[in-house]
Amino acid sequence: MASEPVARAVAEEVGRWGSMKQTGVSLRYMMEFGSRPTERNLLLSAQFLHKELPIRIARRALELDSLPFGLSRKPAILKVRDWYMDSFRDIRFFPEVRSRNDELAFTQMIKMIKVRHNNVVPTMALGVQQLKQEQCRTKKIPSGFDEIHEFLDRFYMSRIGIRMLIGQHVALHDPDPEPGVIGLINTKLSPIQVAQAASEDARSICLREYGSAPDINIYGDPTFTFPYVASHLHLMLFELVKNSLRAVQERYMNSDKDVPPVRIIVADGAEDVTIKVSDEGGGIPRSGLPRIFTYLYSTAKNPPDMDGPCEGVTMAGYGYGLPISRLYARYFGGDLQIISMEGYGTDAYLHLSRLGDSEEPLP
Repeated sequence: MASEPVARAVAEEVGRWGSMKQTGVSLRYMMEFGSRPTERNLLLSAQFLHKELPIRIARRALELDSLPFGLSRKPAILKVRDWYMDSFRDIRFFPEVRSRNDELAFTQMIKMIKVRHNNVVPTMALGVQQLKQEQCRTKKIPSGFDEIHEFLDRFYMSRIGIRMLIGQHVALHDPDPEPGVIGLINTKLSPIQVAQAASEDARSICLREYGSAPDINIYGDPTFTFPYVASHLHLMLFELVKNSLRAVQERYMNSDKDVPPVRIIVADGAEDVTIKVSDEGGGIPRSGLPRIFTYLYSTAKNPPDMDGPCEGVTMAGYGYGLPISRLYARYFGGDLQIISMEGYGTDAYLHLSRLGDSEEPLP
């Protein structure tokens, strides 16, 4: 445990760095820079991150300290704040990066920071759930919760950016990358293949939870590829397919009718690549649609108990899957839309921007 003067000095540093302006990096620059991962380029990248990451991390730590409704004092939120403070301290106390050995040591350190923050999303969700249970004994959410929703959007979008910067730098050290892969960016990513992998993962969870799972049919050109981050696309599709499987499974669980498949359609447009995930799971009531992208909404009858053991991914949880997926889509200039027909089913449209041409700085 840090002594009080040290903790006070770190808090002052966080305040100073948190007031600095962050520097956006465009995807085109990331791809061009990463296509030549020379020792010099990796050194320049580490030097940039040594200055940039403390700014981004400090800004989040400061926000975690000043949340409304007493959210900052919830145990789960305090735990996340400690992770951010520890990471800030690790980077600020790391000496200047001047040599290849410095760069390798720095890379190892930020790799550990990325691992430290792996559980930020579910831990933040636990804190919000604590607040919801405390404040919302009825189903009516106070209007002031909009402020928390906006904070979480900013917080999670920033987290995506930090993890993208760290992940890209670390991945550039791969001595034998796949053809067309630049760090985290696959310049020849097959959305059909990612859809197949995400579908298999979601079906296996559905099978584990219910004992059976609807079929999934995928339509589109199997030879089509485009530049994108495979892990981001997998996360979004996994979430959408999982939601559809659960809706269909629960609707037809005690029915004699044939269970309809979930359909995934990949379309290659001039501006966007669009992926539609379509189900016949009964749809979402119109009154519920405005809430599906809020962090306090879940269709789960019994959300996971925050004090209980963590048993990995479940079919339904705290209701942060959809808003987080939309942020991942928006991070690269895309979007996620949900259109529902109550009594029939739901269509999710995932719009993905083509990455290669973007010169816009990323969040």
